[in-house]
Amino acid sequence: MRVQTEEWRRFIPGVRMYKGKLTCFYNGEKLWNPVWEDYDDMYADLNHERENWEVIIVLPGVEVIPELTFVDGEKVETVIMSDSVRRIEKRAFGGLTRLSYVRLSTNLQFIGKEAFYGCRSLTSIYIPPSCGWIGSYAFAWCKELIIFHVPQQTQLRQGVISSTKLLETSPHESNIYFEETNDWIRNINRNEEFELHRACSSYNPMEDIVYGIVRRKGLGNFKVPNSIGISPLQYLEANPYADIDQHKLIKRYIGEMTGETII
Repeated sequence: MRVQTEEWRRFIPGVRMYKGKLTCFYNGEKLWNPVWEDYDDMYADLNHERENWEVIIVLPGVEVIPELTFVDGEKVETVIMSDSVRRIEKRAFGGLTRLSYVRLSTNLQFIGKEAFYGCRSLTSIYIPPSCGWIGSYAFAWCKELIIFHVPQQTQLRQGVISSTKLLETSPHESNIYFEETNDWIRNINRNEEFELHRACSSYNPMEDIVYGIVRRKGLGNFKVPNSIGISPLQYLEANPYADIDQHKLIKRYIGEMTGETII
């Protein structure tokens, strides 16, 4: 589920069905407080409602997602943030075991400790260039996580990808020497042979740049895996910031190679 910018203005806070999914339209309110555990009815009612949410859409104007806001939402599959969000606090999305799609704010600056801890169905995450800090174990125990695109300037703390599929492919045995592991994360696609991988996994990839590389290296380069087994096409398909029609791009390539106009 991808929400276009112009659609945001018609959303209002609350929980209701949206595109066939029970959706929480979040307006920044505090949804969890440890004191509530002393008031069984209030805590039970909130947990019962949270257990049924399938989609979370963070509305414009929300700048901070507080600690533990959506923790342990058992059915949440999709999280989409407006670009007003700047901070995600500790374990705000921890334990969303069915979460498979996340579109982060393009103005995000901070991801707190264990923010997405235990989101074991999440396979990819794309960090925007604005993000300067990712806390310890932010994506730990996201067991299926294999695509983790992070800008060079983003500071990564210890164990960011502990117990993930991506770490299993690392030349480092563990996160004991986490600085070396973090450098490896940043530079998976730095070799020249992975130029197309970089273009397809980048923030807001440009069609003309991607096409220029394909034109030089051939269409087959789209399916060449890198050292962690991911192809440019896989990066492009998982990238929430990509607006490239791959079928149109392939037709463009074939048309140019054959001298024909293909519609």
